[in-house]
Amino acid sequence: MSAPKQTLSREDIAKIEIGHTDISRGLVRLLFFAFLATIGAVPAWQHAREIGEHRAGRRADALPQCYDTFKCAVRAFRQWPERPGPFFRRVAALNALLLRDIHAYEDELEQSSRLGQAVLPRAQYALTRWLGVGNEKTYVGRDGWLFYRPEIDYLAGPGFLDPKQLRKRAAGGSEWEAAPHPDPVASIARFRDQLAKRGIKLVVMPAPVKPMVHPERFSRAYEGREEALQNPSYADFITRLRMSGAHVFDAADELARARRETGEPQFLATDTHWRPESMERTAEALAAYLRDIAGLPDAAPAGYRRDAQAITNHGDIALMLKLPAGSDLFPPEAATIHPVLTAGGLLWQADAASDVLFLGDSFCNIYSLDSMGWGGNAGFVEQLSFCLQRPVDRIVRNDAGAHATRQMLAQELARGRDRLAGKRVVVWEFAARELAVGDWKPVELSLGQPPPATFLVPAPGTVETLSGTVAAIAPVPKPGSVPYKDHIVAIHLVDIARPSGPVPGGEALVYAWSMRDNVWEPAARLRAGQSIRLQVKNWADVAVQYEAINRTELDDDRLMLEDPCWGEVTE
Repeated sequence: MSAPKQTLSREDIAKIEIGHTDISRGLVRLLFFAFLATIGAVPAWQHAREIGEHRAGRRADALPQCYDTFKCAVRAFRQWPERPGPFFRRVAALNALLLRDIHAYEDELEQSSRLGQAVLPRAQYALTRWLGVGNEKTYVGRDGWLFYRPEIDYLAGPGFLDPKQLRKRAAGGSEWEAAPHPDPVASIARFRDQLAKRGIKLVVMPAPVKPMVHPERFSRAYEGREEALQNPSYADFITRLRMSGAHVFDAADELARARRETGEPQFLATDTHWRPESMERTAEALAAYLRDIAGLPDAAPAGYRRDAQAITNHGDIALMLKLPAGSDLFPPEAATIHPVLTAGGLLWQADAASDVLFLGDSFCNIYSLDSMGWGGNAGFVEQLSFCLQRPVDRIVRNDAGAHATRQMLAQELARGRDRLAGKRVVVWEFAARELAVGDWKPVELSLGQPPPATFLVPAPGTVETLSGTVAAIAPVPKPGSVPYKDHIVAIHLVDIARPSGPVPGGEALVYAWSMRDNVWEPAARLRAGQSIRLQVKNWADVAVQYEAINRTELDDDRLMLEDPCWGEVTE
């Protein structure tokens, strides 16, 4: 009697076939050595290139950059005696320091890799041109439009006030970075209360981001949509703010209405920011809103007038794609800006004596700060002042709208400079994406006394050559990772000396270029413990040009009270 025929399952057949897969010994060796050669080719090529650059006098360090990882460990161990507390707490603190330095080293290695600089732009060009693919910061939309990924994430992600999302962000951070304060409502309500104690009204203005107003340029699914898109928590956010007593000017509705009525784009196609005409329309609407709610006293018109200027530039999102130089995928865009002039024909300037103070980010700087490439003296605050026909005071800085300008205001007050004196209203503008990704940390607004001068600050109009040791340096972004091509970093210097000898006190807070035109400057590569030589001048000599540029500060309350100076690293 024959045995019954057994039917094999697909899983059994797969196991049998896998078990009988034959790979010859020669093929195994070939694949093994090909893999080793592939992963070893890049560092070997980088080694040879950097050694050659040193011999040719184009590189100071004799050892290739990869050996800098050992320097990270040495710097961490050298700080062991300076760390207070129990043994394991000191170990954890030094481990965090080491991880931060290694993370910074990885960023630096990525930027300086010759092979990466040669291959990645060309690979990105092919991916974008033929497949419509962006990168980790950029999405390719329709009809030549580009979108900044955090803005898409803001709309497509969970509600920023959802309790689960708030807990998740509050538990974020890393070993070397503190977790953010995720709740914008609590932070704004606190700011409103701080201002109310001085009889000042707060007007909050979340600046709309591009996919809110132009979702149809990202996806066909939104063709014909009339209202602005929003995060699921936005309506609740507005309701809770108004219940707390804060005034809210919703610019998204204004731009969506303008898009419906004119049929014209309200944003630049390859940039994160609005077009000049939509910015000016928004400024006019905000001016009318302020007249209604701020109780500004009547005053004679200031006599401001506007000029016209044609500009052409590449958008910041296009630059973040890091395409090859001369790429024709996203050509420059053209626009007409309107610089604001005084009655005497001089360029408009902020007035610290004004009863209106404006806090803002790059949506104010885009046509005001020349270094952004879209002209100057025609930004949002200038247009608001023109529409009000009265002076306006301003504190603006690119990026980090959730806390940067409040910190700048707090620093002024802590140093004994009452920037809120005589103010009736404070307008606080920030990009709407900050509601989901910003750090809404509390900021104290206390008027202090000018501290005794202990840090070195050169006299106005003078330049000094100094040497010193980097005690701490603030984080620096990778080129192309943020929509701003320039960046300034804060550095705490100790053991300062002039050519003639040591400086009494021996400390200074220095601001320096860390990135220009999306290329790292020497200061970006500084690490704690390094000795440097630099030329410094009084910060007041350059503040008008540099105050509004994206900047990272050191998280140290003591340094917040010190006057900074401007430095350029020479060695």
